[in-house]
Order: sequence, then structure tokens, then C-alpha cells
Amino acid sequence: MRIPALILSLCFLTISSAYPDEKPNFILLIADDISFDDLGCYGSLDARTPHIDALAKEGLRFTNAFLTSSSCSPSRASIITGRYPHNNGAASELHRPIPWHLPSVTGILRDNGYHTALAGKDHMTWGSAPEGESAPTEPFDQKYSPKVKGNSGGHGNWLQALADCPDDKPFFLWLAALDAHRAWDGDREWDEGLFGPKYDPAQLTLPPAFVDTPETRKDFADYLLEVTRFDYFVGEVVSALKENGQFENTYLFVVADNGRPFPRAKTRLIDDGMKTYFIATGPAIATPGATSHSLISVIDIAPTVAELAGLETPETFQGRSLSPVYEDPFAEIRPFAFSEHNWHDYEAHGRSVRDGRWLYIKNFRPALALQGPADSVGSPTFQDLLAASESSEPLPPIQADIFLTPRPETELYDTAADPRQILNLSGNADYERIESKLSTVLDQWMKKTADSVPDEVSKDGFDRQTGKKIFKTRDDYQRPPAGADRKAETVNHEGL
Repeated sequence: MRIPALILSLCFLTISSAYPDEKPNFILLIADDISFDDLGCYGSLDARTPHIDALAKEGLRFTNAFLTSSSCSPSRASIITGRYPHNNGAASELHRPIPWHLPSVTGILRDNGYHTALAGKDHMTWGSAPEGESAPTEPFDQKYSPKVKGNSGGHGNWLQALADCPDDKPFFLWLAALDAHRAWDGDREWDEGLFGPKYDPAQLTLPPAFVDTPETRKDFADYLLEVTRFDYFVGEVVSALKENGQFENTYLFVVADNGRPFPRAKTRLIDDGMKTYFIATGPAIATPGATSHSLISVIDIAPTVAELAGLETPETFQGRSLSPVYEDPFAEIRPFAFSEHNWHDYEAHGRSVRDGRWLYIKNFRPALALQGPADSVGSPTFQDLLAASESSEPLPPIQADIFLTPRPETELYDTAADPRQILNLSGNADYERIESKLSTVLDQWMKKTADSVPDEVSKDGFDRQTGKKIFKTRDDYQRPPAGADRKAETVNHEGL
């Protein structure tokens, strides 16, 4: 039975005009360990991500979006609190809790009538409130198991979480994949009917930091399987939203928590570790399908959600709302983006600042190599690199960088001319003005946000060549986090 076009138009007009009077919904779709350039719409030559690519054409695709930490739980804690890692206290380091007194954006939404749920990987914990103190509202009304039979990727309950949202409340869903965190399980759970054919390792284009061996090619192919599986379930959520009429009133954010779990990516302050794909959709986006080169940080998500929900932004949020960029893709909301490298399996302390083109890094532990996290160190890709480094032939600079000791105390890169950050321009007289400016900005940010460089930071918890554990308890390696001496967890200044 055909419905006249005029009636259809009137129906859509009625639905559309109702949205301004409704609270919008929000969904954060977050992957685990996927680099920004491993999606088709960000230039990957091999990865199949048709659903995310299609979604980018319906919203905004950001090309200058950055994480505050390329480390799983610190990155997620930063997103949900809208704060820099060191301002989240111990949570700046892997597997440590967020201070009890800090509110989450989802808890604030709950206080204002929202239903909130998490399905998939959590990896966020809060400290306990002292006796007699009341903690802010907990982040989620409901949590769903990350794994279901036949699906260990963290997305098995995404559609159930969406279906369970009450009809009389707006919602925020934190949908978190375990893809593409090691150890890979996409290969044994692969369904060609859903995801398409497996990748042929021999046909892949390897990142230049990798040694070209059959083992490394298989390792990278298994990673791309999980990238594609994540993409499929993003598509399932978008399809469900459209089928039930909720897509037009829902804001989506598609991001990662850190770079791919390979050498010279995850945990690093360079783009392969800290840059993220960032795709946003929603009713306030004025130019669907546009690309924005505006500089943004993931701590901007929390204040954006608060503003779009019509709520007052709490003083603890250190980010800035993306709303101006939603209205105009050329709008600028921040002059700089800051990132941190704190303990993640190994002793480390580094800070960086970006202005959209130039990247400046300070290494406060220059005597130590930046070989990547333990799961990467134990991988075939790292072991192949290690074997190559011990041969008589010198490695190319991008590969030798993984084992470099001592490291330079400062690094400066022109990310436009040097997208892989290979040529360090720090100390070059031709770039002295740029370096001096960014160094001053970084120092001021550290001072205003109560950051600090401890005399002793958390120690190596894993062997640097095998990735195997070398400690028995956390007391063996954990030390007070950066900023603890300055009570950074109580400081709300954004640093600009």
C-alpha cells in the first residue's frame, strides 16, 4: 500500500519539529587499540570499514583529534571525566582508580533524568568515598557483559543495551569493543557471511615501522580482522537507530582509546599513538558529510554532551564544547591539545603539546627506550624487529627509534611534512621560535594544571624484551602518580 508523498513529508516534518523539544540521546562507540589511519575513510589501503566510512558521510570527520593518553584505562577515564590524566590522580596510570570525588559525564546525565548503560569493555573504576562523604552519582544505571557465546569482541550486547533503553527517558550508551586488543580472537570467531573474506597477509601494506616477515604480516592481518569486526557492529547500532526512528535525535561519537597494539604506536606521544579517528553525528551538525581540520581533544566530549543535553558544564571538566565546530566545520575551539605518557607496563614520563601542525614532546625519562606496552613487546611484530635490530644491518630510522637509548629530551616535528614523525627538528635554529613557543605553552600547562615530574615513578612491571611479568604485587612497582605532590586531582584549570 502506497502512502502519498505529501503525507510522508508531513509525517517527517512532524517528527523533525518534535526534536527540539526532546532531550537528545548519546552513544559513544569506542574501540580498543585501533589507530586513526586503520579506517578506510582515514586513508587505510587495506582495512575494510564500510559502515564507519558511510557514517562519516552523515556527520563530521575530524582529522586533528587527539587523545590525552595512549593507554587504555587512563584514556577512558579522561573521556568520562573530561579531565587530563594527571588531574585524575592515580587513574593517570594503567589499572588505577579515578578519585572518588570526581563526577562522570554519565553520572551527571543520570542526575538529570537520563538512562545510562555500558556494554562491552569497562576498564574504569572509582576510589571509595571516605566515611561520612557522599560520592557523585555512579556513571551507569546498567552494565552488560563484554562477551557472549561466539563473540568475544565486546559488542555482543550492544543491540540489547539499545533495546533495553526505557521509552520515557533519553539515554547515553557507552558501547565499548574489546577489538582490537591483543590477544586476537577475531580469526577463530570469523563469520564471512557477516564480515566478508579474511585478509590475505601477503597482500597487505605494512606500516613502515614493521619488518616485513610472514609472521609480522599474519600479526597485522589478524589485527585488521578485528578492525573490520568493530566496523560491522558499529553498522548494526546505526541500522537499529534508523529502524526505530532514533538516529535523527541521537549524537554519536566514534573514537578509539589508543593506537594500534604494535611497536611505535600504543603508548607513544607521536601521532600513531595519540591521534584518533573521530566521527561525530547528530542533529546539531550543520554540514553532514563535512571534514573538519579543527584541533580537538577527547576531553572535549564531556562538555559537548553536557551542553547538547542542556546542562550546566561542571567546573571539573577541563575540555571545551565542540558545538561551534558542529555549526561550522572551520571553527576553532582550542589553540593546543595536550597529551601524556605515564606508566603503562613500563616506567615512563613524557608530555606533549600540539597546535594542529607542530608537535612538541618532552621526555622526562630519556634514558629509557619507548618499545611499547607489554602486549606489543610479546608480539611477533616486535620480536621480528628485535631480531632485526640484533643483526649486522642497521635498521631504518623509523624502526631504530623503537630501541633508541638515550632518547632526546625534547622533540619537535612538523606533522604536515613529516606525518610519521621521523625527523626531529628540536635544536634546529630554523625552528627555534616555534620550539620556544610550544615549550613555554607546555610548561605553563603543566604549572596551571598542577602536573609534576616525580623523582620516582612507577617501575617496569614487565620485561622489556619479552613482555613477561617481572613483579608479584603492585606494591613492587607502583609509586605515587604525577601531580600527587601538588594535589592535581583537586585542580580544575584547563591549562590555557
